[in-house]
Amino acid sequence: MSYYGYKKYKPVNTKEKAQKSLAKLLKKNPGIEPVIIEGRTLSKSWWGKAWNVNLESYADYENRIERGKSYVRQNAVLNLKIDKGSVSAIVQGSKAKPYDIEIRIDALSDAKWKQVITLCNHRIDSLEQLVEGKFPEELAGLFTEKKYGMFPSPAEIHFSCTCPDFASMCKHVAAVLYGIGARFDKDPMLFFTLRNLDGKELIRKSMEKKVESMLKNAGKKSKRCIEDKDIAEIFGL
Repeated sequence: MSYYGYKKYKPVNTKEKAQKSLAKLLKKNPGIEPVIIEGRTLSKSWWGKAWNVNLESYADYENRIERGKSYVRQNAVLNLKIDKGSVSAIVQGSKAKPYDIEIRIDALSDAKWKQVITLCNHRIDSLEQLVEGKFPEELAGLFTEKKYGMFPSPAEIHFSCTCPDFASMCKHVAAVLYGIGARFDKDPMLFFTLRNLDGKELIRKSMEKKVESMLKNAGKKSKRCIEDKDIAEIFGL
């Protein structure tokens, strides 16, 4: 049986191979960053969960993304590093040698980002609130809304894998995409790094008037643009 030309996926147990490969990689490079999933939940943070929901909401990925779940649960993502607009990863497959994966995410357009900032004005009180996803429900919808939100569409996600799989999205790439969501559990601000955005700008714009008033009352000269160091000083960021 197949779906849209893809053979029905049969899960492969790569856990033992992954453990051996990870041990070898750690000897060569102690700085690698494996994705370790504990339990059945792939992600626990608001940003990680929202990332996974976004991926699973697209018909383009419907019969592909699920194949990565078993791999990421088996801790087959041996290394995953997020940079501005890109992700590099190593994934253990059924073969002895792990595969290299590269993912590139298009930057959010200036128009979308300006709209997000405008609608967030005075509605986020702290960096902690942003990181923990504890903002008004309507903002959560704004962040994830497909047409104007910050989460990428399939057309904005580009990837490659060194495996011989002919599919445009192989299970190794799918595992890395889920691994990204898991990585947000440790550092939600990596979402903004991945989309090449300045998360602190949301705080600056949302709190600008409040900060200006507090700086004035504190005897500091008010500035049109509030610096990061001033926000950090007042709110302990």
